[in-house]
Amino acid sequence: MAYIETQTVTIASGTALSPEVTLGEKTLVGIVMPAGWDAAALTFQATPDDVNFGGLCTSAGAEVSFAPAAGQFIVVDPTLWRGVTGIKLRSGTSASPVNQTANRTLTLVTRTVY
Repeated sequence: MAYIETQTVTIASGTALSPEVTLGEKTLVGIVMPAGWDAAALTFQATPDDVNFGGLCTSAGAEVSFAPAAGQFIVVDPTLWRGVTGIKLRSGTSASPVNQTANRTLTLVTRTVY
């Protein structure tokens, strides 16, 4: 049985990285983009212990990245988040972060998986 929940996180104006969002035992399955979004990729930092964060990459070493537009619902492959207990969302890539020009609140859709 799975339970869907949502929580919000804001990338503050003039910054590119959100504060930590604790996932706990939940898995990220979707992201609702805000109505306003300065054009940029969406990438992530992840942690297995809420202390040590690193860039979220695939097994091939590529940074996990989405190319979102304002107002989109992004479907996220839940297998990317196994072992992740917390995340930070980044506007842009690790090599080229993009500061947002206003507060941008994203809605994260999580699911409890048993």
